[in-house]
Amino acid sequence: MRTTLALAQEAGYAKLSIEAVAARAGVGKHTIYRRWPSKGLLFLDSLLSLNEPALDYPDTGDVMADLRRQIHAAVDLLAGPPWGPLYQALVGEAQHDPAVAAGLGERFIRPQTDKTVARLRAAQEQGQVSPGFDLDLAMTILSGPLYFRFLISQEPLTHEYVDRVLEALFAGLSPRG
Repeated sequence: MRTTLALAQEAGYAKLSIEAVAARAGVGKHTIYRRWPSKGLLFLDSLLSLNEPALDYPDTGDVMADLRRQIHAAVDLLAGPPWGPLYQALVGEAQHDPAVAAGLGERFIRPQTDKTVARLRAAQEQGQVSPGFDLDLAMTILSGPLYFRFLISQEPLTHEYVDRVLEALFAGLSPRG
């Protein structure tokens, strides 16, 4: 998996091949294919094997501060190598390979979504979020602008941008007095 990530960083995901990984790792390509039936699945496992910082939410009693802290950590993680370019390539591969899309969803996106919704639910129970607000929709509204900037416009994801997104989201999430 380290070889896969090294080759992906050197040549880009498009030029990555199981044959190249096998050659550099000193194993037969059949050894790799026994465990990973496609380049995309090998890449998914390799990227998720990185010891990234935990993207868990604190619960300080201030949901906006907690979301800001966690999302700033995610933005910092994606700001540069190795995570940023590799994650962009993985999301791109997921558009063409249903197995990669399913694995990415199950092993990374769904757990992160569940953590966010759980933190929002706790805030809702504490009266910080409007009781009738659809928390799954809140997650979609929160993540959409971040993924748009990261994957589509490729404008920088900054802490200031995250703060503006959070302020816009909480204009609608906050309980009405």
